[in-house]
Amino acid sequence: MDTVNHTSISYTFFHLLGIPGLEDQHVWISIPFFISYITALLGNSLLIFIILTRPSLHGPMFLFLCMLAGADIVLSTSTVPQALAIFWFHAGEISLDRCITQLFFIHSTYISESGILLVMAFDRYIAICYPLRYTTILTNSLIGKIGVAIFLRSYGTIFPIIFLLKKLTFCRSNILPHTACEHTGLSKYACNDLQVNIWYGFFVLISTVTLDVVLIFISYMLILCAIFRLTSQDARHKALNTCGSHVCVLMLFYGPGIFSTLSHQFGHQISSDVHVLLANVCILAPPMLNPIIYGVKTKQIRDLVTHALFLKVI
Repeated sequence: MDTVNHTSISYTFFHLLGIPGLEDQHVWISIPFFISYITALLGNSLLIFIILTRPSLHGPMFLFLCMLAGADIVLSTSTVPQALAIFWFHAGEISLDRCITQLFFIHSTYISESGILLVMAFDRYIAICYPLRYTTILTNSLIGKIGVAIFLRSYGTIFPIIFLLKKLTFCRSNILPHTACEHTGLSKYACNDLQVNIWYGFFVLISTVTLDVVLIFISYMLILCAIFRLTSQDARHKALNTCGSHVCVLMLFYGPGIFSTLSHQFGHQISSDVHVLLANVCILAPPMLNPIIYGVKTKQIRDLVTHALFLKVI
């Protein structure tokens, strides 16, 4: 797996190193990865089961939460099993097709989650600003169309990347210092001109995640204006409380990503193992903690989980 710089060579197999510089600690690093993955699978599966089997939870907010839980399962499953295979069995070899497939699901699912968080902000805006029209605006039909639009946007924007990557000649190296494949990390080992890839990646970032963040910010500005117009202190507190879980999930989802991006741009002294660990936090933390946050802060879910886990045992 030597690095060869010759345009007649195009690697079709790559080797993922895991956490570069910490190879001797991979077994210990795998423990939080494994715990996070099991927690994400169990927590999100339980959340989906409870929402789908309880008619009282078939409201807009819970249906969007069900979409988020499903996306969390896909996101964590796209990355963690591969990382654990590297940590436990040194199984880092991956074909180009598998690598592209993995990065397709990682990027598209991340964009899907961002879109779901945006519509959840819109849901909170409708619930607080137009409470009497809440159920008439967010009908099941509209929720279904929104869900389809979210996934069409995510898959539609990432799908062209498959063809952009397949056209490249990977002759610089086949050693990937990461636990998973991603667009920037893979394309930088190509010998071709990457202007199209760079500009298209920039377009995807601006038209999806960045746009979502701006619209979420606008939604919460409107929500805060509506809350401060309320005369009752109890009404203000109740309105703010309904947004608490969503705000926590927003910070958990966008916070590590923003920090990781800034560290790549300005943290040139930061070692590569820290960059890889930050990238994994972006993938691991939200799926693991989202069901816990909503389970703790949402009374309907908390009561049903308590009943399912404890009262039946008694």
